[in-house]
Amino acid sequence: MAASKPVEAPGGGGTAGLSRWQLALVLGAPVLLGAGAIYLWGRRAARRGKGANERKTPEGRASPGPGGEGGSGQPDGPGHEEMSPLGRAQAAKNKGNKYFKAGKYELAIQCYTEAIRLCPPEKNLDLSTFYQNRAAAYEQLQKWTEVAQDCTKAVELNPKYVKALFRRAKAHEKLDNKKECLEDVTAVCILEAFQNQQSMLLADKVLKLLGKEKAKEKYKNREPLMPSPQFIKSYFSSFTDDIISQPLLKGEKSDEDKDKEGEASEVKENSGYLRAKQYMEEENYDKIISESTKEIEAKGKYMAEALLLRATFYLLIGNASAAKPDLDQVISMEDANVKLRANALIKRGSMYMQQQQPVLSTQDFNMAADIDPQNADVYHHRGQLKILLDQIEEAVEDFDECIRLRPNSALAQAQKCFALYRQAYTGSNALTVQAAMKGFEDVIKKFPKCAEGYALYAQALTDQQQFGKADEMYDKCIDLEPDNATTYVHKGLLQLQWKQDLDKGLELISKAIEIDNKCDFAYETMGTIEVQRGNLDKAIEMFNKAINLAKSEMEMAHLYSLCDAAYAQTEVAKKYGLKPPTL
Repeated sequence: MAASKPVEAPGGGGTAGLSRWQLALVLGAPVLLGAGAIYLWGRRAARRGKGANERKTPEGRASPGPGGEGGSGQPDGPGHEEMSPLGRAQAAKNKGNKYFKAGKYELAIQCYTEAIRLCPPEKNLDLSTFYQNRAAAYEQLQKWTEVAQDCTKAVELNPKYVKALFRRAKAHEKLDNKKECLEDVTAVCILEAFQNQQSMLLADKVLKLLGKEKAKEKYKNREPLMPSPQFIKSYFSSFTDDIISQPLLKGEKSDEDKDKEGEASEVKENSGYLRAKQYMEEENYDKIISESTKEIEAKGKYMAEALLLRATFYLLIGNASAAKPDLDQVISMEDANVKLRANALIKRGSMYMQQQQPVLSTQDFNMAADIDPQNADVYHHRGQLKILLDQIEEAVEDFDECIRLRPNSALAQAQKCFALYRQAYTGSNALTVQAAMKGFEDVIKKFPKCAEGYALYAQALTDQQQFGKADEMYDKCIDLEPDNATTYVHKGLLQLQWKQDLDKGLELISKAIEIDNKCDFAYETMGTIEVQRGNLDKAIEMFNKAINLAKSEMEMAHLYSLCDAAYAQTEVAKKYGLKPPTL
């Protein structure tokens, strides 16, 4: 959309230069950026595993192993053992199981309580089963505090008791104890080798809820942060009909300065908007909002332009609530230049998409096409919206219209190729995949200086496991745009997938941070890799840096999910000595 970092599809994340589903093609097996990234190796195992196992019934006997899975439901031994304290406890438990299966939960609880009273205290595993069974009965009565208490007793007696941990996680969820729920379900996921979909789904659910809660509070109180100059220039380069990003005209510069090479031009008029445009040329972006405000307050002749420029920079610093009134005002100004209004609609539509409001977003793009049907930007950015909505055929139509209006739009042609490739890939059509790959070759041949063409082709090549050629394409990108940090991140990820070269991958991602220390994508990726290396404290540090740079509340929520997942693993490691495998 209207950015080098496209807005995210509903439920997705978003990264500089690539939407989340595009990124997934690049990452492949070794790295996955998403709320479940912390559990990557387990997600792969889960696809081979058990499925959604239910844990509703009580257990027959304690398992001798650390998982504590249930046994046969029979007493431990022959007749003489039934008269022993443990035998009497087992008999009470078995009677409780019968009541449980009959739906008589209060009576079951009485029997399990009797089993707990009779059980010798040194019989830890048996005793833990009795507490877990009583918790199961309390669960049926929705007595969540009692469920959590009994599961805690069971876990104290058997720290790796999967059923008790998972039942306590569900109780914590009902009690709205999200942090405790996450720690328990993380332990369960590790103990089950991530092979139970039920546990994975609960982990994902609570991570998203925690992320949204924390992001809502943090984003509301965050300090606005101007992106890097590279990001801002990349953003504006995605527009060709954007009046506010055009250089100052001759009539707007003072005669004495307009011919001085290497010096900033002085504006001819006493206009806040023109001074803001001058600051744009100087890459002095921090002064643009204040100068635009001066023009707006003075109701100057460039008021519409100043409103749009101020709104654009509000969007860039992540202040959508401040941007919207300015965009609304420009859109409603029927006497304003139609290209200003169309550009405002594109940016408001992109904002709506970032806020997961695709209906409003689509309405704005359609309105922009209605009022300015010859504006190539409208079709270019609406095409990207259609890709995010999985409306590929409509996306291709929009890219075609953009290309018709502006035949030299290399970006639109490259993105059309990627849309066609994605359609072919998801349809598993080898012939159309081959045709799409040839389309990329044609684009980079016709537009050899279009870095985006090489980058998108590299993604497709990576997906086709043509790693060597993909690496060459990323090198071409770096040659054309050596200050584009995102390309270094993707090239680093390629090294992991291609050669499992962790050192080289981290070196390239570190280079990205060196180039642009505001590249949240680089910090996020570094954090994800550090999780998989087992360096959880370092991962948390990287995720927190990315959180502080997030450009939307939705992106911040995603990053908090990653950070919370890593933190939960540190707590589980401390409490139970459990760690997932590392790279």
